[in-house]
Order: sequence, then structure tokens, then C-alpha cells
Amino acid sequence: MILDWKMPDMDGIETAQEIRKQVGPDVPIIILSAYDWSGVEEEARHAGVNGFISKPLFKSRLVYLFNQIAETDRKQELAERELPDGTDLSGKRVLLVEDNELNREIAEEIIGQTGVVVESAENGKEALERFEAMGENYYDIIFMDIQMPVMNGYEATAAIRRLPRSDASRIPIIAMTANAFAEDIRQSRNAGMNEHLTKPLNIEQLMRCLETWLGGTSR
Repeated sequence: MILDWKMPDMDGIETAQEIRKQVGPDVPIIILSAYDWSGVEEEARHAGVNGFISKPLFKSRLVYLFNQIAETDRKQELAERELPDGTDLSGKRVLLVEDNELNREIAEEIIGQTGVVVESAENGKEALERFEAMGENYYDIIFMDIQMPVMNGYEATAAIRRLPRSDASRIPIIAMTANAFAEDIRQSRNAGMNEHLTKPLNIEQLMRCLETWLGGTSR
């Protein structure tokens, strides 16, 4: 919820306080204002406000604030998800292929908190070159976005699978995409991908995926 601060009858902070009584703590509330809110920030936080944003409203500020709120929620959810007893992913190495900087930062943070080492590529061509440049069995798993410039996820996966080295055919490659139709899943399988995760990343699905493909003690 995004509430203006200065409003007649009931201002944004009072409104937030009443909304909190009705919806509880789970819905983020943001105060929008052209004024300096520093003097009322403590009162607003106490009323249940999660963040502030200035007028005039710019897309970059809004995306940054949404990212902060999403990061807090995801970190809390990840902290509540534990891998099965005895599972140690420390030392495992992940290649994350994602062209969107914001999505890449979020995925790096979420995946990295499991103890794995995350290395990133910004498109399929860069991922292919990075995989080729490293020795066999350097990476343990690849998370591959589908829609990317230069070389998309399908093309990059197929190219990796064709490489004349043993790990190229064995390494798990996990599709990451907002498209979850049966045709998309079938196309990712045909390209040589092992599994299909939808975006935004679901913590429970991610934990299950990591346990399925990387479960066990580190190398």
C-alpha cells in the first residue's frame, strides 16, 4: 500500500495505523510525501510503516524501495527454510546467468545464503565462454535465464551440452523464467535443461532444487 502523508481528515500515518489493525503485519505500507518526513519517521515506523518515498515519484526510486522490501521478506523466508540435516552446500559453485541487474542481485543474495559460491554471467554467450574457460567440474550447477540478449538460455544450454568434455553433458542446468506454460517447460527440456523454476524465485522450490542436485557434503 502506498499512502500519501499529507491528507485531510486522516493523514498517512494515522491511516497506516488503522490499516495495520485490520490487515496485520504482512502487507508493506509506504508513505509518499513531498515533505521532510525525518521528524515523524519514528512515529511512522511505530504505526507500521515499512518505507518512505519522495515526490516527485521516479521509477528508479520506486524500484529501489520495492527491492529493499522484497529483500527483507526473502531473507526472512530463507532464514526460516532449512536444508535437511547433514546437507552441506559450502564449497559448491553456481553459475548464475541473468541479464537483468536487479534480478541478478536478488538471485545472488538468495542463492548465496545457502553457503554456495555464486559466479554470474549477463547473457548466454558470456555463460558459454565462462564455462568453456574453466576446468572440468569447476561448476556444480547452472541457473539459466531464458530471455537474454546476444544468446538466449535455450541456445546457451544447447551449446554447453555440445561441448566435447564430460561435465558438459552431466552438469545440472536449471531454467529460470517468468513463463510457466507447458510449452516453455517442454522447450527448456528439449534444449537440455534439467528443471524449470519460475520467477520471481520461490524459496521453497529453490531449496528443493538445490537439495536435489547438490545435496550431500561439499567436494
